[in-house]
Amino acid sequence: MSYKIAIASGKGGTGKTTVAVNLFKYLNEIGTNTLLVDCDVEEPNDFIFFDFDTPPQTEIVNQLVPKIDTSKCTFCRKCSDYCIFNAISIIPSVQHAEVTTSLCHSCGACLVACEFGAITEYSQEIGTISRYNTSFGSKLIEGRLKVGSPMQTLMVKAVKKAAENNCDITLFDSPPGTSCPVVETVSDANYVVLVTEPTPFGLHDFKLMVTLLREMNKPFDVVVNKAGSGNSHIYQYIQEENIELLGNIPFLKQYAQNYAHGKIFENIPDEIALSYKTIAGILIEKMKNR
Repeated sequence: MSYKIAIASGKGGTGKTTVAVNLFKYLNEIGTNTLLVDCDVEEPNDFIFFDFDTPPQTEIVNQLVPKIDTSKCTFCRKCSDYCIFNAISIIPSVQHAEVTTSLCHSCGACLVACEFGAITEYSQEIGTISRYNTSFGSKLIEGRLKVGSPMQTLMVKAVKKAAENNCDITLFDSPPGTSCPVVETVSDANYVVLVTEPTPFGLHDFKLMVTLLREMNKPFDVVVNKAGSGNSHIYQYIQEENIELLGNIPFLKQYAQNYAHGKIFENIPDEIALSYKTIAGILIEKMKNR
């Protein structure tokens, strides 16, 4: 069974994806069969850092959406009452029945509620899942939400299900923030690596993520990215809350420029490479001691 690690952050721009793809690289280099899963389905970008000899294998993800046959509907409103997402509108006086698909979560409650066979389901595309073979000999799986679809959480569930295999470690690159897609991403993770930065915004949103994970009873530790910039308040908070600091990733202008050009694995500074190798080693030990 794979050891599942979510890489998460309370805000965008902390370097969560940078940490995720580098851990993927270094964990594979030390002989650990590691799978990288991009769960940031609204803006997946892990793939831009890798070279691929072959195009990805892509499959469509569909959502089952209800449809109401008004010729069979009695407009009793039972389906509407069952729908906790308020996706069904029934107006008996004008015999109106409508499903707002953008609110539907495909739970099937309306099918159970209807006693007259007036509700059926049809497939509606919400996104795609792509499988890449990377230059490290391991796989990258990406979920990509269809533009305009509000089904982020459903898409995250689909890409996580597609990632189920027998690799040693599965890395979930989480969406930023603390919203529902983030909760879904970390929900069955064995361990969470939080990525933050030494800035007031970084500290504020890091605290939100700490609160969330403690409420979910998820074990976690922290990596401070862009170390050497900002201030020391993040370190004071980490110490006060007894959170383990896995490592610091130094802030270096040249490394940031490499990232901006999608060349994150070229000319890696020695101190950054050492930081990632050390963190990867710590993660291996945590997996062994689980």
